[in-house]
Amino acid sequence: MKFHHLLILLLVCIGNLSAKSERPNILWIYLEDVSGWFSCYGDKIIKTPNIDALADSGIRFDRFYTPAGVCSATRSAIITGMMQTTIGAHNHRSCRPNFRGKDMGKFDENILSIKTLPELFRKAGYYTFNEGGKDDYNFTFKTSDLYDFIPKKRGWGPAALAAGECWKGKKDGQPFFGQVQLGGGKLGKRAKKVIDRAKVPVPPYYPDTALVREEIAHHYDCLLTTDNHVGQVIEALKRDGHYENTLIFLFSDHGYKLHRHKQYLYEGGIHMPLIVAGPSISKGKVRDDLVSGIDVSAASLSASGIGVPKYMEGRDFLAKNYQPREFLVAARDRCDYTIEHIRAIVTPRYKYLRNYLTDRPFMQPSYKDPWPVSQEFRRLMAEGKMNETQLIFFGDKKAPEELYDLTNDPHEIHNLANDPKFKKELLRHRKLLKQWIEETGDKGSKPESEIGLLCTLKRWGQKCVNPEYDKVRHLLEADSANGGVKSGKKKNK
Repeated sequence: MKFHHLLILLLVCIGNLSAKSERPNILWIYLEDVSGWFSCYGDKIIKTPNIDALADSGIRFDRFYTPAGVCSATRSAIITGMMQTTIGAHNHRSCRPNFRGKDMGKFDENILSIKTLPELFRKAGYYTFNEGGKDDYNFTFKTSDLYDFIPKKRGWGPAALAAGECWKGKKDGQPFFGQVQLGGGKLGKRAKKVIDRAKVPVPPYYPDTALVREEIAHHYDCLLTTDNHVGQVIEALKRDGHYENTLIFLFSDHGYKLHRHKQYLYEGGIHMPLIVAGPSISKGKVRDDLVSGIDVSAASLSASGIGVPKYMEGRDFLAKNYQPREFLVAARDRCDYTIEHIRAIVTPRYKYLRNYLTDRPFMQPSYKDPWPVSQEFRRLMAEGKMNETQLIFFGDKKAPEELYDLTNDPHEIHNLANDPKFKKELLRHRKLLKQWIEETGDKGSKPESEIGLLCTLKRWGQKCVNPEYDKVRHLLEADSANGGVKSGKKKNK
């Protein structure tokens, strides 16, 4: 009888040990072009019940920043746990053999010697998938090296995940590392027009016009649809028995599309939502320490038991012994054909911006120029109908340095860089940036290579008006005459 009881006790202990040692699934709910105007973050215009419920079941992070204000640079950083400036992936859609079906000929072939997260997870026995299929990485790679499953029809999820297709191919008991890409701010007409345009708030750095209100209200419409998509993801996890053992990271790649947000390093471009929920995560908690996008990578690897490689710059912000960051960095470099060079240092209270190219305004020629709201901005600028606050971004000049007190000036409209009262903070932040550049070898500190400029010129043609292109314009005709010379093996998808 005693032996029987001991045997039962032993089996129970083994079962508990097995359950505790089960490796969690890791799921990234990746929001595209989404500013965090959710009700759980205090927004009063809309209700986002599914995202709010996820926040209630986990931790809401109030000071999460992405490495860049544009998708490819941010995604390249997060998928490697390394700043894009460290690995040479800082220029938007660079190091690619083709662009939307056009062969680039000779190109900068940035083949990483480090492994991406999906590769590390696969090596550790995880099944990997990318619902939606968006990668947008600024380095050459084989999609098949990263993912076990990508939907045949690429786009934004969560259709394949909601249907359970994403994890159908995994073995019984095999954990997964997955990414589900949600269209967010790029949903366009797929987001129903719901929000009253007259009731949305207009930040002081934008003129209050009908077109501006339309852009802001449309983003709210997109967020309502996005919240429904998040609900579908959670429902699918629960339906297929994965929810209880899945660590979920919900975050955005950068802010919504309007000027001064997407592509730039003001709060609207890089200060994004992050919610983490799942096994061993405290419920209903809120944290206000600084977290970088590259930290999501480190936390994901650590939670799986794989561990964080020594070379990785991301930090496991979920660790019990985690020491909050003193500061974090974000970077702006070439986006499409628009050449720019800006760095941001964010500390708990302040934001420091270093604008290196003061010979050109923020409102350089860019892909946004055909938009009606862009044309309206330029008309108002030309007619002198913008106030001092709006001209910080829309004026014909920009300061070499900007310093903002985020606690008292969340809109970043009072530049303290020339205020003697804040000279100590200015010098401190300037020093932090200098040290970071030296320690990480910021590759954006050097001009883009001639091959990179030539590829950009080949993609965009006459839209490339920045003076940096002048030295390679004569090469475009020669490159076209030769039919382009491929550099190395084409390893991209």
